[in-house]
Amino acid sequence: MAFDGIVTQAITHELKNYLIGGKIDKIHQPDKNTIVLGIYSNSVHYALNICIDAHNCRINLTTNSKPNPLVAQNFCMLLRKHLISGKISNIEMYGLERLVKIDIETINDFNEIEIKSLIIELMGKHSNIILINNKNIIIDASRHIYATDTIYRNILPSRTYSFPTSEKLDYTKISDIYSIFQDNLNLSVEEFPKLFANTFTGFSLSFVKSSLEKCNITTINKENLLELQKYINNILTFPNNLYFTEVYKNNKLSDFTLNLGNDITVEKFYLNKFIDNFYFSRETEETFNNYKNNALKLVADSQKKLLNRLNSINNKLKDCEERDKYRLYGELITSNLYKLTNTHTDYIELENYYDNNNLIKIPLEKKYSPNINAKHYFKKYNKLKNALQIVSLQKSETETELNYIESIIYEIESASSVTEIQEILDEISENLIIKKKQHSKKQNAKTSKKKKLEKQYSPLHFNIDNFDVYVGKNNKENDWLTFTFANKNDLWLHTKDIQGSHVIIKTLGLNISDDTLVKCAKLAVEHSKAKFSSNVPVDYCKVQYVKKTNGAKPGMVIFTNNKTISVTSCQ
Repeated sequence: MAFDGIVTQAITHELKNYLIGGKIDKIHQPDKNTIVLGIYSNSVHYALNICIDAHNCRINLTTNSKPNPLVAQNFCMLLRKHLISGKISNIEMYGLERLVKIDIETINDFNEIEIKSLIIELMGKHSNIILINNKNIIIDASRHIYATDTIYRNILPSRTYSFPTSEKLDYTKISDIYSIFQDNLNLSVEEFPKLFANTFTGFSLSFVKSSLEKCNITTINKENLLELQKYINNILTFPNNLYFTEVYKNNKLSDFTLNLGNDITVEKFYLNKFIDNFYFSRETEETFNNYKNNALKLVADSQKKLLNRLNSINNKLKDCEERDKYRLYGELITSNLYKLTNTHTDYIELENYYDNNNLIKIPLEKKYSPNINAKHYFKKYNKLKNALQIVSLQKSETETELNYIESIIYEIESASSVTEIQEILDEISENLIIKKKQHSKKQNAKTSKKKKLEKQYSPLHFNIDNFDVYVGKNNKENDWLTFTFANKNDLWLHTKDIQGSHVIIKTLGLNISDDTLVKCAKLAVEHSKAKFSSNVPVDYCKVQYVKKTNGAKPGMVIFTNNKTISVTSCQ
C-alpha cells in the first residue's frame, strides 16, 4: 500500500497527540531527500523523519538513524536558522491530500512570537519540503520549482505559497458515494478500485482493494457502496482503532494494508513505528541492492576487458601455431634453390620430404627472389617462436587475473551487507595500488603488519560434530583464515576449480571421521558457485600443504598432498 492520504491522516493523528507543544532542538539532513527534526516534548526526545524520496515519501517518527554528513547542506542550515528552539503549535492535513502543515512558534529579531510553517508535500516525484512565514511567503524549499505550462506553481523564495490543486474530488465533502458511482454499477470488483482512486483524492489502489475485501464486496451495487463508505468513514473517524497488516511476497515483507479493528489496543505510536520499520527495511534493502549492482557492474567491466584480452591472446597463439609451417616453407625453398629458375612468381610447388615427397604449394612474394622469400619465412618462424613464450606467459597471467575477478564476483553476489561489499571493493583497490606503486619491501611489511593489527575478521563459524569449522566471506578473510588463524595440522577444504570460500576445520590434533568430512565438504559447496549443483568435487588437505605464491592475489593459493571427495550441498 502506498503512503496515501488515509495513511497520512492516521500518522498525523498520532503526531498531533504527542508533538504539539514540543520544542525543536535539533535538525539534520542525512541526504538530499530527508530532513530529521529533533523534538523535545513532554520530557521525551523524538525524531521526526520527513522523506521526500519519490518511492519512499513519508512523515513519521523514527528510531532508525542515518549517518549525517560532516558539513550540513544549505537547506538544513536554513531550517536551523529559522526553526531551532521553535515550539510546535499545530499539525494538520488538508482533507485527504498528502499534505501536512506543521506550525512552529518562533521568536523574531524584535523578540516577538512569529509563526512559521513547514509544509510537507508527499506526492511521489513531486514531493517537497517548504518553509513559509506567517504571510504565506516562501522562505525556501528543498526543491525549487518553476512554473511551466503543466505546472502552475512557483516554489521559489519570496514567492507566495499556494497549495497544489487536484481535479479529483474531496472525499470528506461527499455525503453519498452512490451518487458519484451510480452510473458505474456495471463495473467488476476488479475494475472499480482504479475508478475510485482516480475519483477521490488521497486513496491508493491497494487501499481500495483491501477495503473491498474487508467488506466482503464482490459486486458493485448501491448497498455495497454504502457499506464501503461506512467502512472508510469509520477508518477516518476512529484513528485509534487502526492497525497494519503485513503483506509478504516470496517470504519477504513487500507491502502493508491499513485496517480497522474493533476495540483494539495498540501501543503508543504503533502506526509510526510500523511505518518507520517498514520503510527503513525497504530503503536498507534498496540501498544494498543498488550498492551490490554498482559493484557488480564495476567488476564486470574489468571481467569484460580481461575476456577481450584473453580472446586477443588466443588469436595470437593461433598465429603462433603456424610457426612450424613457415619454418618448413623456408627449408623447402632453401633446399631447392638450385631448381628454381623462375625467380619472380606468386607460388611454387615443391616436394615435401617430411610427407612422402607429396607436393606442397608455397606462396611467394614475386617481387622478391626465392632466397629472400625463404629468409622472410625463417624470420617469421623465429618471431612467432619467441612470441609463443611471451604470449603463453600473458595467457597464464590473464587467466589468473580472470580467476581472481570471478572470485570477486562470487563474493559480491554472496555478500549480505553494504559493509561486506565495501571490504571487497577495498581489497580490489588495494591490489591495484600495490600493482601500480612499487613500495619497498620494508614499507610493504610495515603496512601489511599495520593492516593486520587494524583489521578485525569475523569468518562464519559452525560447530559440526563438536569440531569448530570456519568459512571465509571474502578473499582477504580467506587468506587470514588459512595463513594466520589456522594451524598447520588443521584441515583446509575448497571446491575443486570452482569459486568459493576457504573452509577450515580446527582438528585440535584429532582424527576427522568420513561422515564429519562430508558434512564440512557440503559446507564448502554451500559457500561456492556450485551450491545448487550435484556431485561437486571438493579438495581437502592439511593447512601446511596450502601455499601462496609471490605476488598472488588475495585468496589465490596452490596446494599439494590433497584428496578429493564429491558431495551435494544441503541447499
